[in-house]
Amino acid sequence: MNKTRFALFALAVASASAPVLADLSLATAKNCMACHAVDKRVVGPAYKDVAAKYAGDKNAVDRLANKIQKGGGGVWGPMPMPANTQVNEAEAKKLAAWVLTIK
Repeated sequence: MNKTRFALFALAVASASAPVLADLSLATAKNCMACHAVDKRVVGPAYKDVAAKYAGDKNAVDRLANKIQKGGGGVWGPMPMPANTQVNEAEAKKLAAWVLTIK
């Protein structure tokens, strides 16, 4: 019985953390982590701060995905975010959705 509970717990933990790791991997692969970190400001804002700012915004995934691809400026200070032409639309939406889950 204990082995079954442990196996279910391990499976739940693995499945809960797998998408986060996959998106962190995508963020790293697309060079997002050169300017951002999960919990602290680097060149751009911390992802947890972005998530807090856009919490409750129904259009946040689309809005952030657009900024990821096309760049933007003026929201987090004078340093503009460059366009990320290496990120396609599906990847941008996946990254935006992941960022919005960070607490």
